[in-house]
Amino acid sequence: MNDTSITLRRMTDEDRPTIDRLWQLYAHDLSEFRGTMPDAAGLFTWTRVPDYFDDPDRCGYLVLHDRGPAGFALVRGLKDDRRLMGEFFVVRAVRRRGVGHAVALRLLRLHPGKWEIPFQEENPGAARFWRRVATEAVGDAWAEERRPVPGKPQIPPDVWLSLTV
Repeated sequence: MNDTSITLRRMTDEDRPTIDRLWQLYAHDLSEFRGTMPDAAGLFTWTRVPDYFDDPDRCGYLVLHDRGPAGFALVRGLKDDRRLMGEFFVVRAVRRRGVGHAVALRLLRLHPGKWEIPFQEENPGAARFWRRVATEAVGDAWAEERRPVPGKPQIPPDVWLSLTV
C-alpha cells in the first residue's frame, strides 16, 4: 500500500456532514460489541461531535485515501500531558490494507508525548490492531490495563494501552 495515497487532514466545519455519515458506519460497527441500537429515525446519535470542532483541547482528523473519505480519528487531551484516542475509524474497504496502521502511527507522531488508547477486547480486530500499532510505535514500552466503562456496568471493561511517543 502506498503511504502517499493517505491524507490525514484536520477536520473543518465543511467536513461535518461527511464526519456525521462516517460516524453512522463506525457506530454500526461498534454496535456488535456494545449492543447499541439506532434511534427511532434509524440513526446512531452522537452528541459529542461539536466538541471535536470547537474545543481547543480536542481535534478531529478526516482520513482520505486517494482523495476520498476513508475514516476519522478524534483526539482529546491536547492541552494536557496525556493524549487520548477518543475514536478511530477506517471504512471496511481499506481495512487490512495498511491505511489505518499508517494513519495511527502518523497521528501518534503528530502529537508526541503520553498517549492512552482504549478499545474493546471483544473486538478482536481492534485488539490486534492497537497492540500492533503500539509495538511498532514504541517496541515493548507500553502498558495495558482494563478499566470499567463509566455508567455501563453491564458491558465488559475496556482495555487501555498507555505509551509515550
